[in-house]
Amino acid sequence: MVKNEDGQAMVEFALIVPLLLMLLVGIFDFGRVLYTHLQLELIAQESVRIAGLGQGDEAIRTYAHNNFDLGNPGDLQVSISPEEPNRVSGEYVTVTLTFPEEILDILGSAAVPYTVKTSSTIRVE
Repeated sequence: MVKNEDGQAMVEFALIVPLLLMLLVGIFDFGRVLYTHLQLELIAQESVRIAGLGQGDEAIRTYAHNNFDLGNPGDLQVSISPEEPNRVSGEYVTVTLTFPEEILDILGSAAVPYTVKTSSTIRVE
């Protein structure tokens, strides 16, 4: 006797497609978070350069917020150590940028929270 197996491939495909789509979305989402990290790294390097040249904390924060274009600039946190009045020529200044992200935000409330954090240090001129 010959069995009728019409539609078997379609059922198997329907079972696998959601997993393949999640894998594909995960790859793109990981790339998006990596790109955010790289942009924050560049902004941190330029911001600390501004601090090393003697600019104030407000100029550093303004530069960081104006050049961040991947999300809400209000969510970007800029911390500068040491603060402006305590900076002395010859010592080091560090600018740290943190930005909240979500990995697999297509999942809605089940998305994985992730904080992108980067810092850069330079000697004050």
